[in-house]
Formats: sequence, structure tokens, C-alpha cells
Amino acid sequence: MSRFLIAYSTTDGHTPRICARLQHVIEGQGHAVTVVPLADAEALDLNGFDRIVLGASIRYGKHQPQVAQFIARHQPVLERTAGALFSVNIVARKPEKNRPDTNPYLRKFLGQIAWKPTYLAVFAGKLDYPRYRPFDRFMIRLIMWMTKGPTDPNAVIEFTDWQQVEAFGRQVCEQV
Repeated sequence: MSRFLIAYSTTDGHTPRICARLQHVIEGQGHAVTVVPLADAEALDLNGFDRIVLGASIRYGKHQPQVAQFIARHQPVLERTAGALFSVNIVARKPEKNRPDTNPYLRKFLGQIAWKPTYLAVFAGKLDYPRYRPFDRFMIRLIMWMTKGPTDPNAVIEFTDWQQVEAFGRQVCEQV
């Protein structure tokens, strides 16, 4: 049995749901899993984990700054544990942008950090117009209109491919 840490940043609360599914899959493989927000991971002894998985959401084309800061502070342990990184963004709803090598946000982020994760994934997130503040709702609708996405201000659409999430969970269990 190995010990996994899944630490995440979230904007609207969908990334923790993805983390919970990963936890279920990894525990099903016989491993122990701790899931925490990225800020809470700072208080943990990261050396106590065999594998560290980071989940990072996107808003307006960028990951939260705390993700890159965490990676910079903990790069040696991330490399030692054959760490994993997944990005959650709405653009990944498009088949041509739902892989690590084709997702523009993840590619840009990887160019900004020194760490090269052993495992990478991109998951489409959830669009939840009713939950957004008025400014965010307006901006996201504008972006969706420009990218030919859904613009109904009452729409709640989950784009996440849960089979893809589960496959990534099994993948990060390899060679632990």
C-alpha cells in the first residue's frame, strides 16, 4: 500500500469532485489517499507520501498563482514521487483540446514551471452560469460566444469525462 496526496486549487468547486473520483479509484487499487486544498498541503510533510497529484483549475486562461508557487517550493519532492498534474478547464470540452499535448492552457503552464510531471491530464470542467457573480457570468458568456460554446445564462453543463478521470487515477497508480 502506498500513500497518495491529492492537493488541488479550485475556482468554482468542481476540481474537488474530480479529486474525490480519483481518490475512489486510487483507494480501489489498495492505496491510502489524502485529499486537501493546496493551501492545506503546505502544512503536511510531503516526504510522507509516495505519490503527489496536483489538480489545478483555470479561470480566464490561467491557473491560480498558488499552483506555480507550490510547485517551485516543493519541486524536489514532486520529482522524487513521480508526481502528477491535471488541469481542469472548459476549453477541454473540445476533443482537439482535451489532451496534455493539445490543451493550450496546460502547455503554457508547463512552459512556465521547471517541474516536468511524470503524469499529466486535462479534464473538461463544469459550466454553471447561475453560480457565477454577474461580472464572471458576463465574461464567461462572452468567451463562450466567441468560442461557439453554450451561452444560456441559466445553463449548468458538466463536461467532465468521468471515464477519463478514472483512467488517469489508474495510471497514477502504476509503478508505485
